[in-house]
Amino acid sequence: MNSKCLDYTALILVIIGAINWGLIGFFKFNLVGFLFGDMTLLARIVYALVGLCGLYLISLFGRVIGMGEK
Repeated sequence: MNSKCLDYTALILVIIGAINWGLIGFFKFNLVGFLFGDMTLLARIVYALVGLCGLYLISLFGRVIGMGEK
């Protein structure tokens, strides 16, 4: 898997996580919990993947800043 594909996959998962947090904040509706159950193994995996992708995208932020310095 190349880096660009991983970047887009991580970005999509983080966007899904952001939408879920927006739904929680505005409407008290947890989409992940609704789809997979409250804190079931599958829901925890989704939360963990979103968190890992968020951490990974920190490196993307650094790479984008580094591109501007060339």
